[in-house]
Amino acid sequence: MNSSMKIQSIKQERLYLRVAEQLADKIRSGEIGIGERLPSERDLAGLFGVSRPTIREAMIALEIADLVEIRSGSGVYVKSPQADMTSKLMPDDGPGPLELIEARYFIEGETAALAAERANETDIALIAGALQDIARENEVSPAHEDADEAFHTLIAMASKNSALAAMVERLWEWRATSEMSLFFHEQQRRSGVLPSIEDHQKIYEAIRKRDAKGAREAMHAHLGRVLAQVVESEPGST
Repeated sequence: MNSSMKIQSIKQERLYLRVAEQLADKIRSGEIGIGERLPSERDLAGLFGVSRPTIREAMIALEIADLVEIRSGSGVYVKSPQADMTSKLMPDDGPGPLELIEARYFIEGETAALAAERANETDIALIAGALQDIARENEVSPAHEDADEAFHTLIAMASKNSALAAMVERLWEWRATSEMSLFFHEQQRRSGVLPSIEDHQKIYEAIRKRDAKGAREAMHAHLGRVLAQVVESEPGST
């Protein structure tokens, strides 16, 4: 191949952005009118042939773009486009927040199981300290989740697998820097959703007891509950 040939790099496209762009185009063209209520997430998922988490992420992208508004107890309604009618919604700056939770479900389940088998006494003491910090942070600084991040990354480090630990750190980095994730988690905290002490206690206890199966199941139960809680609560519902 000629080394001077110009090749355009291939970028993986986010599925939620494809859905959001289609809806945005229909709003900009007037096919979906200003003030019109969007179909339910379940109906949109059927129309687009995607999962409800993908639709939820598309709604977040539209809300960030100020194309829709969520009315409590009513639903999601179209707003008048304020910006350039031909502009893209937002930069493709990382996986969606629900994609991250799903990835964490699979990866952190295994880091918890390995931590139960491999953690030393120092690791267990550090994880216990992070658990206490989560409870304290929930009370005095609910706008932050530094202790939650520390808890999960300490478990990943205790797995003694540097590749898995690096993956978990990267997932949390995306969570802390992606515009989509920042917007999503700010909304969650504003609505009173905080890290569950009970869930984290069960994960810690399984690791402390060297119960790899129990640690994996406790992590899966925790992150599965987080994902279900988001998906099952329709935007605008009460």
